[in-house]
Amino acid sequence: MAPFCNSSPPNGTPTRNSPENSNAHPCGSVVRVGYTVLAAGTDLCHQIEVRRSVFLTRLVRVDDEDRARGIIAEQRRAHHDARHHVSAFLIGPGRDVQRSSDDGEPAGTAGIPTLQALMQYRDGRLSDVVAVTTRWFGGIKLGASGLLRTYSEAVGRALDEAALTRRVRQQRFTTTLAMADAGREEAVLRAAGIPVLDLSYHATGVDLTVGRTAEEAADPRRGAADPGATMSGLLGRPVRLSPAGSSWLDL
Repeated sequence: MAPFCNSSPPNGTPTRNSPENSNAHPCGSVVRVGYTVLAAGTDLCHQIEVRRSVFLTRLVRVDDEDRARGIIAEQRRAHHDARHHVSAFLIGPGRDVQRSSDDGEPAGTAGIPTLQALMQYRDGRLSDVVAVTTRWFGGIKLGASGLLRTYSEAVGRALDEAALTRRVRQQRFTTTLAMADAGREEAVLRAAGIPVLDLSYHATGVDLTVGRTAEEAADPRRGAADPGATMSGLLGRPVRLSPAGSSWLDL
């Protein structure tokens, strides 16, 4: 079960359940050869305290909007005594889904700063992530500018604790090897750093599947023009590759 980031609110903290106020942030698709994600399985929390108010931020890697909203609902149930559960999430390689919620904080002081903290972190390519910051009010008002800074800081400091990785599109290609040569040729390809994804043996030979990331395809220094030509040079014979689809891969 995912952690709910146990935390105790300050003594005497008033409680209120605020209705969610979600705002869509339109964004055109961005074509990327790769983007940044939290490491697989990441579900972490980080807490800060500002002028007696406690801000508990939970970061989770998510694949779709339903999962993101589920995480937000989990936090609301787990910390029903808290005053606010501010949230934002980004989904997809082009960040086609962007949402944020002030959850009762003054408009523009919480949800949007949370979203911007996600969007602008480090290389500015982070996606597939939801951030929920639960706030227990400590009795001292922070003001609009103080809220904006604190929500942004809470998310940024949580991200500093997270392990990040690159997610890239990997193209797959297949070719058939002669049974007698398959072992030797596979070894040559692996030694040269060619990603061998699968070997399928059958009566007439061995079907070999190799991969190439979109980043490699865009780099002319790495034989981008024709992976078949690279393999032909390594094996000393013509190699015909057939496209076999693609998928996203964490590096």
